[in-house]
Amino acid sequence: MTLDEQLALMRRDWDQRARENARHFVDTSRTDWTDETFFLSGERNIAQDVLTDMTNICQGKDPNSMRVLEIGCGTGRLSRALSNIFNEVHAVDVSGEMVARAREALADRPNVKFYQNNGCDLAAVPPLVFDFAYSSHVFQHIPSHEVIETYVREVHRLLRPGALFKFQVQGDWTEYSTPDDTWHGVAFTSEQATEMARRCGFEQRYTFGEGKQYFWQWFFKPEA
Repeated sequence: MTLDEQLALMRRDWDQRARENARHFVDTSRTDWTDETFFLSGERNIAQDVLTDMTNICQGKDPNSMRVLEIGCGTGRLSRALSNIFNEVHAVDVSGEMVARAREALADRPNVKFYQNNGCDLAAVPPLVFDFAYSSHVFQHIPSHEVIETYVREVHRLLRPGALFKFQVQGDWTEYSTPDDTWHGVAFTSEQATEMARRCGFEQRYTFGEGKQYFWQWFFKPEA
């Protein structure tokens, strides 16, 4: 399978999931999400992943002045919670169906911008400088180390020096993945994650969850 074929498959599969039950495929813990329960679940995730880590994320900056990049926004579950904390949120997703639903759901949030990207790079995002980048429950579905590393390199391009990219990859090697599987993504060992950070110009300061489904990475862009 070529890279272009893989990206087209990812887009088709996620568009189909969005049409079938978008919120369920964003968070599979239930099938009958309401607006209230869905966005409350996003606030809980951001409280756990972001609000407990503001020293690393803000580094002394006022969050009300910060511009944030989110990769894999789905229908805006986490984007909405991020917009309560930060000045600007720019979010991308491979699925046009997901992005359309996110724009509709967050039409009342002028500080959130959504973009459909090609599933591999961030060319769809304006050439702005970002203070923090974040991705959750996304890379664990991508069936290609190459695609994930391209994303990481693109985040490095857009972050300001010193800023953090906090994200998770699949760490469970018992989850078998094939190049056409857009649900069970490729797994990373600790060594592979560290090497990816080095190749992409990041400093990997912390990790959490090695060997598990949610293998968290703290990649800092070195100061200029």
